[in-house]
This record gives sequence, structure tokens and C-alpha cells, in this order.
Amino acid sequence: MNNEVRIEESWKIALQERFESPEWRTLSEFVKSEYKVAKVYPPPKYIFNAFDLCPFVKVKVVILGQDPYHGTAQAHGLCFSVPEGVTVPPSLQNIYKELHADLGISIPTTGNLEKWAEQGVLLLNATLTVRAGQPGSHQNKGWEEFTNSVIRKISNEKEHVVFMLWGNYAKAKRELIDAKKHLVLEATHPSPFSAYNGFFGCKHFSRANEYLRANGKKIIAW
Repeated sequence: MNNEVRIEESWKIALQERFESPEWRTLSEFVKSEYKVAKVYPPPKYIFNAFDLCPFVKVKVVILGQDPYHGTAQAHGLCFSVPEGVTVPPSLQNIYKELHADLGISIPTTGNLEKWAEQGVLLLNATLTVRAGQPGSHQNKGWEEFTNSVIRKISNEKEHVVFMLWGNYAKAKRELIDAKKHLVLEATHPSPFSAYNGFFGCKHFSRANEYLRANGKKIIAW
């Protein structure tokens, strides 16, 4: 990361105080050093891809993940998403299965969720970088404070946003969200280890669209 943060303009304005903080400088230096000494994902130009594709002014839905994928060519800055041509990961396969059961949508052949992001779905990982083959390697380095501030900013300054919290890690973020002015949907994680314990059948996609429609917003074409 350069000293000048390259991120979509409405996010740069919304998060200006965070980008000017000592904590951000410390995190930025850590991330820059990691890219120099190790293989780190995603490529630097994709660190803020979720923000660049979904400006602050357009956010209607927030889906929370934990870490970027740590395998070759998988991570491109959107939680649960992979670039075109990359095998669809198991958790995303389960997301597609629930989407099909909920709304009857045909299961896509691609794992690229950019079309969601462009409609106002912020696909936010709590940690935005990771060492190759080392899941969790960039946790507790400052990213969580940054992404927590993103969640708070959305909660405080926007209205009628849908937050989808899948798994215990994501559910812990509920305390950052004002549930009186937003819709908070919770389920187990869509991974193969837990999807049958409450993710399948959650109907989050139809519930999100019903809420958006009821509040005068354009629904998401999942």
C-alpha cells in the first residue's frame, strides 16, 4: 500500500479519519513489508476491490467474511468470490445451493461475485490480506479495527442496509450494528462443516430483497 490510499472516492471521504490515524500507518507499514518478504494475497491492486466495486453511497447489503482465500489465484478482494476460471470453492457452492433453493436461481458456473458488488453488495472480509497457504496469518495486525470501523460507519450513516452474518465470527460483529435501523440476518457459516446446521433454509436472499423493496430500494439481482 502506498502512503496515498488508492480506494474509491466516497470511501476515501467516509474513512478519512481512519486513514489519517497512527493505527492505519502501522497497519500499512506491516502490509507493505509482508508483500516484500512473502507471497501475499490478494494482489495489491485488489486489496480494496470490494470498496472500489461498491461505493459507500451504493451500499445496500453487507456480507461478512473472515480471511481472503490463501490459495493460488483465488483471492481478488471480495469475500467468498473467486475470479473467472477459478474452481468455485465449497462455501460458495453452498451459497449457490441456498440461492437456488430460496429464489430458484440457476447455479452459476462462475464464482465471480462482481455483479453482486456492482449492485450494492459489500463483500467484506474482516482481514483484507493473507500470506499464501497460511490462513489467519494477517489477523490481529490491525485489519479488524479497520473493517470494524467500516461496519460502524455504514451502520451510523446509512439506513435500511441488510447485514448478512454467517458463522460465529461474523455474528460477533452484530454489536457494531444498529438493528433498529437495519436488518441483521444470522445463520451458520456456509462451509461444508456447518451449512446443514442452519445455513441451508435461511432464505437470506429473498428476505434481503423483501426488506429492500419494503424500504423503497431496488432489489438485488442475485
